[in-house]
Order: sequence, then structure tokens, then C-alpha cells
Amino acid sequence: MNGYITVQEAAEKWGVSERRINQYCSEGRIPGAERFGTSWAIPESAEKPGDPRKQKKQAAPPKPKKAPELFPGFMPLINTPFEPGRCMQTIQKMKAGPKRDIALAEYHYFSGQAEKAMQETEVYLTAADSGIRLSACWIFAYSCLTMGRIDHARYALDEIKSTLAADGQTASPVRAMEAFVAFGAAVLLHLPLPEEMPPAEDFLPLLPPGVRAFALYVQAHYLYLKEEYSHSAGIVEAALAMGASAYPISAIYLHLVAVMDYMSLRRPEQAQQHLLAAWELARPDDLIEGFGEHHGLLGGMLEATIKPQWPEDFRRIIDITYRFSAGWRKVHNPTTGHDVADDLTTTEFAVSMLAARGWTNQEIAAHLRISPNTVKRYLSAAMEKLHISHRQDLKQFMLR
Repeated sequence: MNGYITVQEAAEKWGVSERRINQYCSEGRIPGAERFGTSWAIPESAEKPGDPRKQKKQAAPPKPKKAPELFPGFMPLINTPFEPGRCMQTIQKMKAGPKRDIALAEYHYFSGQAEKAMQETEVYLTAADSGIRLSACWIFAYSCLTMGRIDHARYALDEIKSTLAADGQTASPVRAMEAFVAFGAAVLLHLPLPEEMPPAEDFLPLLPPGVRAFALYVQAHYLYLKEEYSHSAGIVEAALAMGASAYPISAIYLHLVAVMDYMSLRRPEQAQQHLLAAWELARPDDLIEGFGEHHGLLGGMLEATIKPQWPEDFRRIIDITYRFSAGWRKVHNPTTGHDVADDLTTTEFAVSMLAARGWTNQEIAAHLRISPNTVKRYLSAAMEKLHISHRQDLKQFMLR
């Protein structure tokens, strides 16, 4: 056969017995060898099999070195996966020091304990470590908003902006951290983005997973403000599908912006699903701050879903809403010139938000499980406080 040699020829070529060649073939150690009757045809190009007893064991490939942890002190609780109900245990396992102190401040802030968070972060506002310092500035700023200490909040927000402006790097992990903090501070207060702000696609990939998940919430919130509700919801659904739920704080905020999106799209069933998903993540560790912060944007979903089943938790959420929104307006309103109403009850505001978006009294009543006449009374009270007489004028006093 062309291209093949016999057993005898292979034995002569390799200096072994014909019996050994037959053994090689029977064991399948000669690739391409074919049996014909009682003999074998062996490819001319075949190489003599090696002796397995003499083959050296291949050295195990070296274990890849663990990449150094980026931003070890930056928002450590947001950036740590934990099971709902094990938040404090997660913090207690961290090594004592600034990182654990910041994580504890995060917990106190996100559980509605702003005064504790403010006290715990104040000592780190000028820390040398940029991750610790920026974390402290962010938590301190929002804690001060809730506590009504607006000058202190402005100081921390200005510190964030100046840090971003002073760093000329365009694509580094540190720059990404600075950009994320500045992006979040601006978007969550509904303020214009800083001029030094790099595009989100430049810094998002450089962030660690838990912080990146929160940054995607901020990006979705930004798109919501631009009225790109479907795009915003798509980012949320993709982030959750790719594992963001392992980071409960980020996941809670992602679910909440999805509620905002789906209520704006007139899809209350999907909005409710996301609200309950956020509540399931939040309730075991009492991480209720986000619900209070977003109340006015949730389209009455807290009144419709949380209030009937968890009235005491709803009361505490509304207390956060009043305190946070008062400080939020004192920064937002004068900076933007947008006069968001500050003298309505939370229910009046929720009803007015829906009315401003074109919901009829009957639709609002069905959503909130109250009568159309009750809706009418809330709207009348709201318009009287705002000194307006037409329903269409509500929009100028509402959140976007």
C-alpha cells in the first residue's frame, strides 16, 4: 500500500521485534495503523512510540498569581457578596481598620441610620488612601443630606468633584473610582454631570464587580432621567442576569430603578415584581434606605405593595423619605432651578406624580387601592398647596 509499511519493515526501522510492533498496534499506540487480516499496515510517517515507563511526568502548570485587589478600601460592603441576613457577619469578618470602619458606615447608611454613618465617615474625609477618602466623602455627603446638614454635604460633594478634576489620568483604576463617585453623586441628586466626567464605557470595565453593579444602577438611573425607560430597564435586567444579585446592596438599587422604569412604561405588574425582589433582599438586614430615597419615583408602589403587608416598615421608610428628600431638595432645587415640591405629604406626592404622567383618577385609585374620590381629595390638597388650578401644571413641581 502506498504510504504504508509492513510490520517487518517497521521492526527493522525502529530496531525492535515484530512482536513489539504488533503490540504497539493492538494497544493503539501507532496513530493511523490499520489491520488487514492478521497483519498491520503502518503509516510511513509514523514515529516509534515512546516507553511510558521512561516518560517524565509533566510538571503541573504554575498556579496563576492572584491579581492584587483593586480599591481594597473603596465601598467594601457594596463590593462584597453576602447572603441576605448575613450583612453584619460579613462586616465582622473583615480585618479591623479603615476598611471595616467604612463597611460599617455603609451598613448604617443603607439601613437608615444616617447619624451613625456620618460620625463614622467624618474622620476619613481627608484619608491618604483615595478609596477610603472617596467612600467616606460619598457616605458622609448623603448622610448629611438626611441629617439636614447641607453645608457639610456640599463640602463632601465638592471634595469629590475637585478630586476628579485634579486627576489628569484618563484610563486608570483610580480614575475609574473617582469617575464612578462623581457620576453617582451627580445622577442621584439629578444634577448636571461634571465637565471632567469621562464616558461611562471608559470607567465601568475597570471597576470591581460589586461596585460595577452599583455603577450600572447609576447608569440606568441616568437613562431614566433622559426618559430612555426601556434602555434603562434593559441594563437592569442584564446586570441582574449576569450575577449582580450576589451583591445585595447593588441589586436592591437595580431593582428599584427597574420599578421606576416599568411604572413609567405603564407596566405595574413588572414594577411590582422588581419591588418585591428588592424587598426580599433588603428586609433580612433592614437595608431600607433605598426605598425611602426613591419613594417619589416609584409611582405609589410602596403604598400599593409594602404598606398593606408591612405597615411598620412602611412608616420607617416614609420617615427616611421626609428626612432625605428635604435635604435633597436643598441641594437640587437651587442648583438646577427646578422647584420640586417640598410641602406635600408622601401620598399627595405619589398621587400627583401619577397624575402628572397622565394617569386618570380611576387608574390611580385602582393602583393604590383607594377610591377615586380619595384620589380627587389628595390632588385637590396638592394643587392648593402648590397654588395651581390645573392638573397639567403639576408636572413642573414633580420629579422627572
